[in-house]
Amino acid sequence: MIIDSHQHFWKYDPVRDSWIDNTMSVLKKDFLPKDLEPLLKKKEIDGCIAVQADQSENETEFLLNFALQKSFIKGVVGWVDLLSNDLNERLSYFSKNPFFKGVRHIVQAEKDDFLLRDDVQKGINKLTNYNLTFDILIYPSQIPSAIELVKKFSKQKFILDHIGKPNISEPPQEVWKKNIVKLAKNQNVYCKLSGLVTETKNYNFKDDDFLPYIDFIFQNFGSDRLMFGSDWPVCLLAADYDKVFDLIFNFIELNSKNATRKVFGENAIKIYNL
Repeated sequence: MIIDSHQHFWKYDPVRDSWIDNTMSVLKKDFLPKDLEPLLKKKEIDGCIAVQADQSENETEFLLNFALQKSFIKGVVGWVDLLSNDLNERLSYFSKNPFFKGVRHIVQAEKDDFLLRDDVQKGINKLTNYNLTFDILIYPSQIPSAIELVKKFSKQKFILDHIGKPNISEPPQEVWKKNIVKLAKNQNVYCKLSGLVTETKNYNFKDDDFLPYIDFIFQNFGSDRLMFGSDWPVCLLAADYDKVFDLIFNFIELNSKNATRKVFGENAIKIYNL
């Protein structure tokens, strides 16, 4: 089974989705399951994980409703307020839905020490009791905080989104490499090969630009802790779905067909308990 571990749906709202500025006009419209389904079928992809893009429980419900309607949506990584006093009640409520697999917060919009805050860690600690993952969406400067977090909660499953969002248009920076090595040493951390094309300067790239990054991530996380994610529709800023899929597939396939099965399906099934 082939799984796209990271994509989004939304009904475009210019107020709520203010992060979509005028340089991202291609994203200023609705992106719904009916738009993704033919793209998955074309690449013979069996299912996907819908990931939050808005920090609201309304969106979490929105995604879960789609999962109930469309069999190719295998799971949802939603949002809940990690700082709320009734977090246990909210996690209990959402966990009754079998499609609710994990939680994400847009940490990249927070200060670099956000993941080290006591109130944040108190919230993340509660996820383990519900067998929920936590997707880590951060910039490279925030990786040190993530390293401390994952060490502290060794029983919690964490997933690094977009390989930590390095600048793909430049050779890998030594500080990013050192921090990735430290993060990957924690066996409770997984990584998504996702969101790479949009970390290029002006969304221009050559295929070879990605190789040192994918190779370094592959070396450190190995085939058992990596997942393919398209980051559709955000990827459309730089490349279509087919291109994003092929970039990762061609690299992994060259290394090992066994790795391909894991990165393109088996790991997502295991990590997200699909």
